[in-house]
Amino acid sequence: MNYEILILIGIGLLAGFVGGALGLGGGIIIVPALIFLLGFSQHEAQGTSLMVLLFPVGILAAINYYKAGYVDWKVAIILIITVIIGSYFGSKVSIMLPDRLLKKIFGVFILLVSIKILFGK
Repeated sequence: MNYEILILIGIGLLAGFVGGALGLGGGIIIVPALIFLLGFSQHEAQGTSLMVLLFPVGILAAINYYKAGYVDWKVAIILIITVIIGSYFGSKVSIMLPDRLLKKIFGVFILLVSIKILFGK
């Protein structure tokens, strides 16, 4: 078996587990793993991650959260509509940015979120 397939299986299992457990995975697991382990460009990693995380992937985790009473439908519907709109325009802007700049923006965003989680209230 090709080592890339094993790496992809590991990335997928980790992203799925972290996504189901913590509600994240694409940006935190898949994008950096594709870049650092498989040499993807920032654009390729983001595009591939978004393709993977379309509706079918999160459905089983979402069902578990729904069954446990942890889904606010009003908030979810508003976010679904606005995320669809925002992701369309965000992808248009991202595609126009140079890969190096996009990678820096991604890194700064992850760093700021990490700082807020570690030191925020």
